[in-house]
Amino acid sequence: MSLRLSTVILPHRRWHEGGRSAWQRAEELGFHTAYTYDHLSWRSFRDGPWFGAVPTLTAAAAVTERMRLGTLVTSPNFRHPVTLAKELISLDDISGGRITLGIGAGGTGFDATALGQEPWSPRERADRFAEFVPLLDRLLTEDSVSHRGTFYTASEARNIPGCVQRPRLPFAVAATGPRGLRLAARYGQAWVTTGDPRLYDDGTPEQSVQALRGQAVGLADACAEIGRDVGDLDRILLTGFTPDRGRPLTSVGAFVDFAGRHRELGFTEIVLHWPIPDSDFAADEKVFERIALEAPALLR
Repeated sequence: MSLRLSTVILPHRRWHEGGRSAWQRAEELGFHTAYTYDHLSWRSFRDGPWFGAVPTLTAAAAVTERMRLGTLVTSPNFRHPVTLAKELISLDDISGGRITLGIGAGGTGFDATALGQEPWSPRERADRFAEFVPLLDRLLTEDSVSHRGTFYTASEARNIPGCVQRPRLPFAVAATGPRGLRLAARYGQAWVTTGDPRLYDDGTPEQSVQALRGQAVGLADACAEIGRDVGDLDRILLTGFTPDRGRPLTSVGAFVDFAGRHRELGFTEIVLHWPIPDSDFAADEKVFERIALEAPALLR
């Protein structure tokens, strides 16, 4: 099974002060996709520079040619399906059909209250996500959409000419629980996970692999319920949140060992955070580049 290597570039640098060069270098290094977070701010970066995902990806589309681009991930926390669909159709057009939408239910961080709302309960986040994804699917595939739901409304929303990618740009659905996995099975072209967050502090790599194996079984069951072949979905692991932390980026060999173990679980894409000094994603940039250049051949 082939394994693609991708990266996620956080939008924390001004475009003309290292932002642009990172995206261009990612393409030079041969990454399959370069993603960015779609947040208003994020954790330890909250009091520092942070730029918008859609403008950043638009700029990245203008300075790259081959590499796919995307969000990892967009959520309903501060997005509405109608306006998001218009931005995605435009972005897909500007990029020449190179956009993947990573999409998830959202969390309880800064984004969850930045618009002045009370934090949603886990159930409400799941309920909103279950309405958000099908509506966004319609908005990206139909010329005119009207919808009146529990959380979202669309009134003759026009999205002509639609996406360059047909029938729409691909969804990479982030999910770990049964409801989210059912959405991934029905609407996703890929499934995304970061592992089991309960293992982040005290878990072991072996426990993480076991948890991921269980999530993969849940995805297969969700696909079986609707008669879909689970092999139709790509499986994406966003690294940096398993008990391994940054160890896979300490050497080419360490990464190949990590990636090989996860390929055996059926993952088709591994996503590495672009190194950021003095952060949770600190790593030796020279080692990071060696991994990008050398690991794919070692994993074939």
